[in-house]
Amino acid sequence: MVEIIKGDKVTVQFDASLCVHSRNCVLSHPEVFVPNVKGDWIFPDAASPDAVMRIGFNCPSGAISVTTNVGADSSEAPPTVNTIRVRENGPLGIEGELLLRGTSMGRARATLCRCGKSQNKPFCDGSHVAAGFSATGEPMSKEAPTLERRDGPVDLQPQPNGPLKIVGNLEVVSGTGRTVNKVRQAFFCRCGASRNKPYCDGSHKTENFSAD
Repeated sequence: MVEIIKGDKVTVQFDASLCVHSRNCVLSHPEVFVPNVKGDWIFPDAASPDAVMRIGFNCPSGAISVTTNVGADSSEAPPTVNTIRVRENGPLGIEGELLLRGTSMGRARATLCRCGKSQNKPFCDGSHVAAGFSATGEPMSKEAPTLERRDGPVDLQPQPNGPLKIVGNLEVVSGTGRTVNKVRQAFFCRCGASRNKPYCDGSHKTENFSAD
């Protein structure tokens, strides 16, 4: 479900299907995103337009996007460096000019399931918490040549019953901010069983993993 709430100066769009409940929004500005209430819960005019814009930019999953109402281009620009961040016991956070199977997603960030339990694959829905998913956020560094370009489109290509193939210039970053790999194409585990996380090692076959 997508909610669109227009304020005096900014409009907030919230896509519940992408939300991973990181709670950045309600913790940083509970006057804008009011938790645990019935009915209206998003109030774009309760903080300054700049503050509300920052909430959208800081949303890790891309569930929240904010645009101005004054005609200026306020869309989030793709980053200078495309990154995929490995979160301890959690999903992959990706930032770039994102495509899904060749079609623009219209957003510059997303949170990707790697536990295999999400009901909204390839995106995370928070299922890793209930599943007790355990995986390091500090994978070993790999020797990799410097990318000729560090930006550009990044295409998410989920493989049927298999890993998440990602094509594009991408730096793999650990939870503490180390760049641990640089790739132009890679296969990331999304069944949760790989012994080489965050990369696929073929374990989806023995796990009978099923996903589009």
